[in-house]
Amino acid sequence: MAYRKSPEAIARLTPEQYRVTQENGTERPFTGEYNSTKEPGIYVDIVSGEPLFASSDKFESGCGWPSFTKPIVPANVTELRDMSHGMIRTEVRSAHGDSHLGHVFPDGPRDRGGLRYCINSASLRFIPRAEMEAAGYGDYLDQVEDVT
Repeated sequence: MAYRKSPEAIARLTPEQYRVTQENGTERPFTGEYNSTKEPGIYVDIVSGEPLFASSDKFESGCGWPSFTKPIVPANVTELRDMSHGMIRTEVRSAHGDSHLGHVFPDGPRDRGGLRYCINSASLRFIPRAEMEAAGYGDYLDQVEDVT
């Protein structure tokens, strides 16, 4: 599957999805659609469809945004130095869609690598495990827990 940013994909974004992914915005904490999602599946870039995170790597951090310990495909996530807002942080973007996803911090679960990928729900689309094969993400089924 070819993952890319297209004018058609950008045109389908809601105003909030556009603000977050294209203008480096941040949704308000505890307001994102996927903050409390516990269903098995994968999270893909809302613009390009590239696989980003697995539900099996999601954890409750209490920060108000979906948090993950690692990307499902490390090459699909790029990290950039972000010095905005008077802070030094590491921004996380999708490699193919060039969408702003959020930031990564070194305060995640130590037993799972110590990282917390703090991601805006508005930059993601969730594919439930039962729909992954039909949606073209069958190669990632072994990375998502099966709770049936």
